Amino acid sequence: MKRFWTAVAVAGFAFGLLAGCNDYNNSIQYNTGATLTNLSPVGLPAGSTSFLLTVNASAANGFNSTSVIQWNGQKLTSTFVDSTTLTATVPASLLAKPGTAFVNTLAKQSGTGQNGLSNTLAFNIYGAPNPLPTLTSVSPATAAACGTNCANASVTITVAGTNFLPASNNGGSLVTLADKLTPMQQPVSLTITSFSSTQIQAVIPGTFLANPDTATIVVTNPGNGLCTQPSCLPLVGGGNSPPLTFLIGGGAPAVAVTAAMAMVAEETPAISQDGRYVAYSSQQNQLSQILLKDTCVGVSNGCSVNTRVVSVAADGTAGNADSHNAVVTPDGRYVAFSSAATNLVEGAPAGRQVYVHDTCIGADNTCKPATTLISTDSQGALNGTESILPSISSTGRYVAFVAITPTSASNIAAGAAANVQAAPNSGLRQVFLRDTCLGAANCTPNTTRISMMPGDAPANGTKPAGPAISGVAKQIALADGKTATVFTPTVAVDEGVVLAVPKEQ
Repeated sequence: MKRFWTAVAVAGFAFGLLAGCNDYNNSIQYNTGATLTNLSPVGLPAGSTSFLLTVNASAANGFNSTSVIQWNGQKLTSTFVDSTTLTATVPASLLAKPGTAFVNTLAKQSGTGQNGLSNTLAFNIYGAPNPLPTLTSVSPATAAACGTNCANASVTITVAGTNFLPASNNGGSLVTLADKLTPMQQPVSLTITSFSSTQIQAVIPGTFLANPDTATIVVTNPGNGLCTQPSCLPLVGGGNSPPLTFLIGGGAPAVAVTAAMAMVAEETPAISQDGRYVAYSSQQNQLSQILLKDTCVGVSNGCSVNTRVVSVAADGTAGNADSHNAVVTPDGRYVAFSSAATNLVEGAPAGRQVYVHDTCIGADNTCKPATTLISTDSQGALNGTESILPSISSTGRYVAFVAITPTSASNIAAGAAANVQAAPNSGLRQVFLRDTCLGAANCTPNTTRISMMPGDAPANGTKPAGPAISGVAKQIALADGKTATVFTPTVAVDEGVVLAVPKEQ
């Protein structure tokens, strides 16, 4: 009997050990498969056709030849590309309805506690494109100018129309204000206090009502689709309503046409090779600034027409004096211009100078927009000069420009001083070429004088001709009103094929 109870006790102890071990192994399951890093694409509209899904994993914890892709738990026929890449065709039937699909991978189990499952990534199946809003009225459509007493002068407006979207719809509709004289470089979003699909109430702060002005009100719907990664498809749908006018203090006052404004009106805009980007000068806050407009020409989707100010400092502050003579590289990335602003770069020389702004268009995420002084020379040849009329090579590396040494008062005939004062481009004109070393290794930026006009330009020479540099920077053409001459700079140039041009005309 004693042996019997001893055997029972031993068996019970062993069973307890077994049960405890089994419970330990199965109480918590951790994923032991690959570590997924991203999907491509990460979203598609509902109703799309079948497509190839690429799943990527980390190199440290990747796939093997048994790995398959799962879509909401359903195994897809998968192709093992390498330890970091799997692909599978997702049938159209899995994209029929909007929603979120969950994607993971599964590898063959290789031991106790090894489930072979990866982490899960979301794939967004979004619905029909957001509609374009319409805007039929703004009430009130006017407001008094509050001058210096604007602390409590805000105005609540009611905009009526159709297709307004709630905030839950990937951000919802925005009501924006844009005008001519208030200190805004881009339209500003107004605070929305009441919302329906056909009516929105929003508040215009008193800070934007100080001066008589003509503003525009626009309602903007967002695109839909959760695009948070560079590899994601572009947002679809949405867009801007036609603008409606909002008058502040009766509208913008009549402004006398100044010499500076007349010069802006006569300037020629510059356009990128594909016609998508246009650089031009425009009055902003009663100063001439250089703007670059993305027209979205040639882009079928994922692009919104927009305009940016490029005559800006590193912190985005617009130039504090007039800027003119915009030129742009064929890809729209680099814009050269002349500006009298003193805040574009630290320690800028007095008077008009030539700058190049890198917009970072087409660059990777490490690029930061920046403005660089071009009319500078370590040898001192540009000291005391003003620089205008830039011309830029196709890559942005070379910039040619005119430098003017103003005529000194001692060289002006009696009674002519007023004429010279009224003609800021009179004086000794010289053409320089700046090698910025952009994209070149083992290169030191330098400035080379190409030509010097004999004698001083007349006091009434307010519209000088600027140099024209060929796209590959092999030649520079100059004109004096009667003849045109092509120079080949005696500097090291390596920007591609030589462009054939006539020697003289």
